[in-house]
Amino acid sequence: MAEIVLIRHGQTEWSANGRHTSYTDLDLTEAGVEQARLAGERLSGRTFAGVFSSPRKRALRTAELAGLAVTETTEDLAEWNYGEYEGVTSATIRETRPDWSLWTDGAPGGETPAEVADRLDRVLSRARALLTGGDVAVVAHGHALRVAGARWIGLPAGGGGLLKLGTGTLSTLGFEHGNPVIDTWNAG
Repeated sequence: MAEIVLIRHGQTEWSANGRHTSYTDLDLTEAGVEQARLAGERLSGRTFAGVFSSPRKRALRTAELAGLAVTETTEDLAEWNYGEYEGVTSATIRETRPDWSLWTDGAPGGETPAEVADRLDRVLSRARALLTGGDVAVVAHGHALRVAGARWIGLPAGGGGLLKLGTGTLSTLGFEHGNPVIDTWNAG
């Protein structure tokens, strides 16, 4: 049975430093370029009924370097909007908000977990409709893809907080006995 293949973009300067990056449009680092190429090698031999990507250049560049022809670019795959926390690390945020969690609190001036879940639910619905024609690739960002994984298996957006996801990694969403499952996660 066909799968949805989640591909997290390669490393950027901010992802390497733990800075929240949503709308800031950064290029890949040298390491990120290599991660994207390696992701392409791991995808070798797969054909895709659709390839969805975030419109951010780090995602589009990852798709290009991985040898994927993007069929749909959508803001629904943009990273969680961190609002006032754009460019800030979790450690810095917790200096003034020690109990803060993106997964339950969202970001001031940005998105709530429910808003991100709504976006990713739309993507998963479109991807699932294409699975009758083969695998579907989704190239996006760490927190957004973690929400996608959680939503696929019926968890709220906050369930993504339990799913670690490194840059340049592949994860697959599939089915067992007709039920949505995570086949692989955070494979590098």
